[in-house]
Amino acid sequence: MVYVTEPVASTWTARDLVERFGAIPLWRIRFDPPPGTATEQDVIEIHTREDRLCELVEGVLVEKTVGTYESYLAALLVRLLGNFVVPRQLGIVLGADGMMRLAPGLVRIPDVSFISLDRLPGGKVPREPIADLVPDLAVEVISRFNTPEEMNRKLAEYFRLGVRLVWYVYPESRRVHVYRAADQMTVLEENETLDGEPVLPGFQLALAELFAEPGEASGAGKRPDQSG
Repeated sequence: MVYVTEPVASTWTARDLVERFGAIPLWRIRFDPPPGTATEQDVIEIHTREDRLCELVEGVLVEKTVGTYESYLAALLVRLLGNFVVPRQLGIVLGADGMMRLAPGLVRIPDVSFISLDRLPGGKVPREPIADLVPDLAVEVISRFNTPEEMNRKLAEYFRLGVRLVWYVYPESRRVHVYRAADQMTVLEENETLDGEPVLPGFQLALAELFAEPGEASGAGKRPDQSG
């Protein structure tokens, strides 16, 4: 089902957008339909017509931007998480075009997400373009076009609506910020190990492997929980 909600504002100025999303590049904001009037149907039609992904926030379409390296890291995380999740029948892993309705009128698209079996309606993968899903784990690979205000807002939404674990991956600094609550952050450096607690107990990934260039990762091809 596609929800159509009342627009939050009929006319938004650039100042309104900055107040909500920080100094976000205005090319990331879709102005057709005007900010404040967009619906989920617009999200679907833009994806179908232009193959572009937009999140929906307060009637505003915010375009997702992922560069080559960010896409590589997200795809690598999908594979490594999938290697852990699938054999254990824990749930599903979605990539960077997995659109989710966290609440009516709020569509988010994490770069990577894990949804446990008990959160899948009837234990099946939803077939609709935008699914009523709240992931257990949401991963965002941060690009230079993301603003702190945008990501802080997203973080608060995630935990308010039931996400249990969030990873913010910073390619430039080669760090990962791990959130087990909106106000509980651990910063992991490249020489440290990322784990899936409390969502995926036993999952471990050395960040040196995540950030290694192709062919350089030690233990390439092993499941993240294997050693030796």
